[in-house]
Amino acid sequence: MHVLLIEDDETLASLLGRELARAGHRVTAAATAAEGLARAAAEEPEAVLLDLSLPDLPGVEVLRRLRQERPAAPVIVLTAHGTVDVAIGAMKLG
Repeated sequence: MHVLLIEDDETLASLLGRELARAGHRVTAAATAAEGLARAAAEEPEAVLLDLSLPDLPGVEVLRRLRQERPAAPVIVLTAHGTVDVAIGAMKLG
């Protein structure tokens, strides 16, 4: 499976990418929302791991745009946000 990892924390991205690759997945990494959206459009990943705290655009907006372009692709949201509202907002977007 081709997984797009959109995560700005280099350590976490490296760890997740390594473990996904070890599990047999092909991983494409992006450190910004802009890069992640561009890669999603160009490479059509089968799944996305998305950090909600990105430096250039809120992850919820990235999720909204991903849903417009790839409505069926599963998205797993990674977040350090402790608020229920953020989690509920992301879930409502799919």
